[in-house]
Amino acid sequence: MMSGVQEKEARRGRTRYRLTDTERGHAWGDCAEAEGLFGQAWRETYELFDWVPEGAGVLGWVGREVWWVPQDGALDPWLLEDAESLGPHPGTDSLVLTGLDDHLGPPEDHRGTVLLHDGRRLLGSCRGFTRILPPQRSDPPIVLRGLTPGEELRRVLATATRRTLDLGEAALEVRDDRGEPFAELLMWVTVSSWRPSALGSGPGSGSGSASASPSDLIDLELEGKLSAPVPEHARPLWERWLAGPPQTTGTWAGLDTRQRWAWLDHVLTRPRPDIGVDRPAGQAYELDGRHVTDVPGLWLALGEAVNGPGGYFGANLDALDDCLGGGFGHSGPGTLLWHDCAVAREHLSRVLTPDGRPYDLFGAVLEVLAESGMRFTLA
Repeated sequence: MMSGVQEKEARRGRTRYRLTDTERGHAWGDCAEAEGLFGQAWRETYELFDWVPEGAGVLGWVGREVWWVPQDGALDPWLLEDAESLGPHPGTDSLVLTGLDDHLGPPEDHRGTVLLHDGRRLLGSCRGFTRILPPQRSDPPIVLRGLTPGEELRRVLATATRRTLDLGEAALEVRDDRGEPFAELLMWVTVSSWRPSALGSGPGSGSGSASASPSDLIDLELEGKLSAPVPEHARPLWERWLAGPPQTTGTWAGLDTRQRWAWLDHVLTRPRPDIGVDRPAGQAYELDGRHVTDVPGLWLALGEAVNGPGGYFGANLDALDDCLGGGFGHSGPGTLLWHDCAVAREHLSRVLTPDGRPYDLFGAVLEVLAESGMRFTLA
């Protein structure tokens, strides 16, 4: 549950969440509070045999992207996202690593030397690995508290059969304290129970019943999973942003790299009513480079230089090139004054490609800017 923000809102009678049928577009209902939104997507777990760490080794969160580079040259690198190290496998020289597989995720097992890196440094090597099953877990239900049910949901609850209680795909639309669009979470859901809400009054509908009057609020419990649960480490950022977008640049500067990535994810995906509205050509921008000590810091600083506090202007080189082409607040040509560029040059001039080759990300950004007609000055 997202603590005091929703509680204050409930007292004001505002709506924070709206559950919408994605196929037909009608609203199932509106509410002030929601539980079960924060969690963890299914993570794969691997045992890495004969692990030889590079330097101090790895423990805890390892990196946003951990690349596995087989040394036989016959296979392309594999990617494990948001990787965490659980430490040595008891009684062995193996390392246990978990993370999110994508379409480039590691296979179930491999025999042969594999190097691992996080895009910045070599982490170590193993002589093979195998996928192991993590402990079983049960996801908590999603509970919408103080829900004002729409007419369609009232009809569904009145029939209350297994088929009608399956709502299919739904979108949970989230709004901030100002009532502006904040996020949209997709899920496949089935109603498991409903009951009178402590936030409402009047004769209640018992669990499995739908006898409430139109003025009643209910607590609706849903079985199902979010297609992309909000990571637990992003909870503080959500609570901060729910009060409204930042009003000053660099609000993210004190965050660690993992939370900076979470901040960038939200900047990238949050609804923007002004998207596609570009300023006239010839604009002059200034980039505060003091905190560009990692990759997400680069994109956050660049986004704020062009589009102000909380702004977005690319999250990788291809996206930057797209943004420079228009539709993201900028019309070329323009000028960029990059303050304290030595910070980015120090931290981003030697990063690693997926196959482990070093390259200059700082220089590559400057090339993309130049090719698009953005004139820049490094200070």
